[in-house]
Amino acid sequence: MTATAEHGAVAALRQVVGSSRPVSWVNTAYPFAAAYVMAGGIAGTGLPELVLGALYFLVPYNLLMYGLNDVWDYESDLRNPRKGGIEGVVLSRRWHRLTVWAAVVTNLPFLAYLVAVGDATSTAVLAVSVFAVVAYSAPRLRFKERPVLDSATSSTHFVSPAVFGIALADGAFTGPALAALAGFFCWGMASQAFGAVQDVEADRAAGLGSVATWLGAARTVRLAMAGYAVGGLVLLATGWPGMLAALLSVPYVVSIAQFRHLADDDCERAHAGWRRFLWLNIFTGFLVTQLLIWIALR
Repeated sequence: MTATAEHGAVAALRQVVGSSRPVSWVNTAYPFAAAYVMAGGIAGTGLPELVLGALYFLVPYNLLMYGLNDVWDYESDLRNPRKGGIEGVVLSRRWHRLTVWAAVVTNLPFLAYLVAVGDATSTAVLAVSVFAVVAYSAPRLRFKERPVLDSATSSTHFVSPAVFGIALADGAFTGPALAALAGFFCWGMASQAFGAVQDVEADRAAGLGSVATWLGAARTVRLAMAGYAVGGLVLLATGWPGMLAALLSVPYVVSIAQFRHLADDDCERAHAGWRRFLWLNIFTGFLVTQLLIWIALR
């Protein structure tokens, strides 16, 4: 391989991997793995399903979700000042076809395996999950541009791996489990809504819709605060000690409260809150892990 070819291969790999948002990989793999383990999936011969399922939701799933989004949103990404760092690359048009092929080729073997080892329920959940990933940014469907549906679809991206984990493990959707999933779903909707605030003016200028362009910056922030609060209250229904997770909604409410009066033309100030959100997720994930370990050892 010549130096030029090697450099091109490295550039292609960097772009394709970058388009999958490595910083967010754990946000989809962790819910699946945690739900699968807590539902008793590793009892018996369930370890291969755990490993391959976690690997799927770690990389291929995110490449399908974010890589295709970067292809379909290329023109708007060029005008987005947030692109180019940990929040997503501006995927060079040169690598669009490669990214699409990489997403398809990496997804199909895992999906075939997960369908083969699952049942009708788990396969239906997986189908909803993959559809939500594609529909979010696919031409004509563009769920990301439909206010409220954008937040619900985005939340589905992160909650459905957990639902799939329970279904694949043949776990029971008990009251506490449903409360945990509902609380997580509220958290996901609130997070997507707040994330859209920083792009209100840019999205309007580009003719793009979102829950934030519909409601405006300030009202969307307040809606996100309410979403976090409701999610926390729902988690109380998980019972002791799972209900302690309700406390984890408080830092999110506090973190974005300063933006509750944010003017639309000053929306980019919310970017500081969004970057704080990314770090807060790491801290929250650590605490959730400790709580799950405690529950498992009781």
